[in-house]
Amino acid sequence: MSLTHLIDSYCAAWSKEDAEQRRALLLPIWSDGATYTDPTVHAAGAEALLAHISGIQAKHSGACITRTSDVDVHHGIARFAWKFVMPDGSSYPEGLDIVFLDADQKRITRVVGFFGPLARSPVS
Repeated sequence: MSLTHLIDSYCAAWSKEDAEQRRALLLPIWSDGATYTDPTVHAAGAEALLAHISGIQAKHSGACITRTSDVDVHHGIARFAWKFVMPDGSSYPEGLDIVFLDADQKRITRVVGFFGPLARSPVS
């Protein structure tokens, strides 16, 4: 599986309303003990992440995560931009995920997510 396909499978897991489809997408790419952290949650393990995604889907039925950039990787750490798109086409500001990969770059060991664009510093 290519790294881009791995990341797209991860995004698809966030986008499925059906719990079994989410599980089928996430489990093959999520390492045992992997963690997910964003400003609202820290989820340790696949079950905790699946529960978190279920809560997001319950609040925003039909929403999906769409990758909006190429996947950039070095030293087993990848990053990509994404946006949260509602069924009517509206979306939240783009986010960024930092993804830590296993040695073979076939499974995710950790995700750190950020919401919205970086604030620009004033020019010195």
